[in-house]
Order: sequence, then C-alpha cells, then structure tokens
Amino acid sequence: MANDIGAYFAGYSDRGEAVEEIANHLRNFWEARMRAEIVDYVENGGNDLSPLVRDAVSFIATESVPSAEEVGEG
Repeated sequence: MANDIGAYFAGYSDRGEAVEEIANHLRNFWEARMRAEIVDYVENGGNDLSPLVRDAVSFIATESVPSAEEVGEG
C-alpha cells in the first residue's frame, strides 16, 4: 500500500515535495499503529519499499511516532 502511495506522488517534479506529500498522507490517513510498524520496518531495512517511501518514512520517524510496543503491537 505504501508503494502505491509513493507511485502516485512519484510524478511530482520536485522530489522533496513528493517525499513531503507521502509523509503527509501517512500522517493523515494511517493509524498510529500502522505508522509505527512502517517506521520499524524501514529502520530494519525496508527493502521492499520504494526510495521515495523510505525517505518519507524516515522523515516521519523523526516526529513523535509511537513504537509498535506503545500501540499494543509488541
């Protein structure tokens, strides 16, 4: 699903804007649990994600994203 979101924004001519829009989408439409899981996935390699999505997730990881344990997944 994250790669589909990334593919939508990949057409932006400004890479930074695309990363920001992907991060905004994850913030606005994904539950805290989902964000925590994808942050954890990227921190452990995130090999199946596109580079744009990995960059967006790394960006939101610097924000206040609860860990998977904090949202009851650990």
